Amino acid sequence: VRLMESGGGLVQAGGSLILSCASSENIPHTKPMGWYRQVPGKERELVAAINDDGSPYYSDSETGRFSISRTNGGNTLTLEVARLELEDTAVYYCAAWSQTYRYCKDFRCHDAPLRVDYWGQGTQVTVSS
Repeated sequence: VRLMESGGGLVQAGGSLILSCASSENIPHTKPMGWYRQVPGKERELVAAINDDGSPYYSDSETGRFSISRTNGGNTLTLEVARLELEDTAVYYCAAWSQTYRYCKDFRCHDAPLRVDYWGQGTQVTVSS
């Protein structure tokens, strides 16, 4: 399985963008998928995920700037980001996994990966002031 991200680039702060991830093979809906991002010198962090029941999970529930969806029979994962901030600058990675554990924080839960099965190659998002 290959995951291929697209949609990154240079965007002005306050703007919006849509990232897409296409899978080369069918990924069952029972396999959660998600978007991570990473900046140099920091660990890769989860931004948003789709649980195996189709429900979305967002690491940052405060701002409502992120929207994740899964379409095309589950083989396309999309992340919409609104009101971009300089701190959103990162390489964004698409991921899929099957072995999970239930992670809950602040009464929000998701099927976190014990191990990510597939990673995309990443797409750079750069937010300018």
